[in-house]
Amino acid sequence: MEPITLREILEATGGTLLGAVQDLDITVQSVDTDSRSMTQDALFVPLVGDRFDGHAYIGKALECGAAGTLTGHELGDYSDDKFYVLVPDTVLALGDLAAYYRRKFPVKIVAVTGSVGKTTTKDMVASVLSESFQVLKTEGNFNNNIGVPKTLFQLEKQHQVAVIEMGMNHVGEIDYLTHIVQPDAAIITNIGDAHIENLGSRENTLRAKAEVFHGMTKKGLAVLNGDDPLLRTLQRKLTQPIVWYGEGENCTFRCKSLDEGYEDHMVMAASGSLGEWQQTIPGFGRYMIYSVLAATAVGHWLGMSLEQITTGVLHFVSSKMRMDIIRCSDGVTVLNDAYNANPQSMRAAVEVLSKFSGAYKIAVLGDMLELGDLGPALHESVGQFVVNCGIDCLIAVGDLAENIYNGANGAQEDGTVECYYRPTKEEAKAVLDQVIRKKATILCKASRGMAMEELVDYIKSIRPEL
Repeated sequence: MEPITLREILEATGGTLLGAVQDLDITVQSVDTDSRSMTQDALFVPLVGDRFDGHAYIGKALECGAAGTLTGHELGDYSDDKFYVLVPDTVLALGDLAAYYRRKFPVKIVAVTGSVGKTTTKDMVASVLSESFQVLKTEGNFNNNIGVPKTLFQLEKQHQVAVIEMGMNHVGEIDYLTHIVQPDAAIITNIGDAHIENLGSRENTLRAKAEVFHGMTKKGLAVLNGDDPLLRTLQRKLTQPIVWYGEGENCTFRCKSLDEGYEDHMVMAASGSLGEWQQTIPGFGRYMIYSVLAATAVGHWLGMSLEQITTGVLHFVSSKMRMDIIRCSDGVTVLNDAYNANPQSMRAAVEVLSKFSGAYKIAVLGDMLELGDLGPALHESVGQFVVNCGIDCLIAVGDLAENIYNGANGAQEDGTVECYYRPTKEEAKAVLDQVIRKKATILCKASRGMAMEELVDYIKSIRPEL
């Protein structure tokens, strides 16, 4: 982070200065919301939630070196050598300060949102752009009203491009984030069933995702999945120009064919504004063509050559627990896709498992959360998909996952797919002991709240990683 002054903090937040310190040229070197990670000359921002109040840790943050703090209310006493800025809402003030800080940099910002594939697309875009630019990207799950500002505070003078992931659970959240980020380009990966419990329908999800364009100028660029019928309805509704990507003939950047017959990569025949070319993709799953094509569109927009773009794709590394391939003893392979799940991503992961080499294919699938009343039926449809994909064994784990088990059993008459249901991960371990064999390939996937990586760790404990 580049230093910012107390004067700038007051200007950005509209806050009121409290305490004895009146030197407006004091600078802070970082902004943090966690008193435990406070560094020297930081600004502490105490957050307030249903079960916590960061104001209780202001004293600790200042003792650990913070130069000052925001506060949502007046305090009982003030240190003589620290500053205090009173604001109506510390979370909103964090966003206001991040928006102010972002405007200090002549950086191009690419926003990434969508129901499925946001993080993979963000990582792919950053990988491609890094071939030509100094790039900042969202790390981990910093894609909400706290994480996005924290990411923006990592901007420094050397950065030329930032790739910012935006998540949401409710209408209005991306509208808030996009006005902070002010993106120059925005990618929407697709419109699916994620968070449908809160949003009610895919049409509402579309409206919520399309809020990303509210913070863009008319000169901004929309990069949209042309194979998604709901996104296609934005054709005449946006003031920004649109670049479409996908497999359809009317896509600007298009996958014409995909060869998945390799152990450690795929090869896509692509066409678009750069001509026609063969693109090696270091990963598995047909869904990855969309991340590659979106990244190609952004790279072309920023003036990159085809050689630079294709090389950037080759340097792609996925984020943790997103189809990580773990090689274990006895030829066992684990596909750790445990970071999160919804019906679309679950089916995509099962399809990857079905095409993966291995003598025995096991799908360990857990609950998909935030699906509301549609949850049971959507879980059941995943179970039916497992059977249709030719998986050898299903282990369904969790309360909702019983519907995956029921869907799989109902879709077969001959018992070709070995099916197990266990309510808890602890009970599922005994089944893993029973079914894992030499050269087995095992997929582990569920929503984040299920922490399915615990079963990945258990597999590694009984079949040590090589």
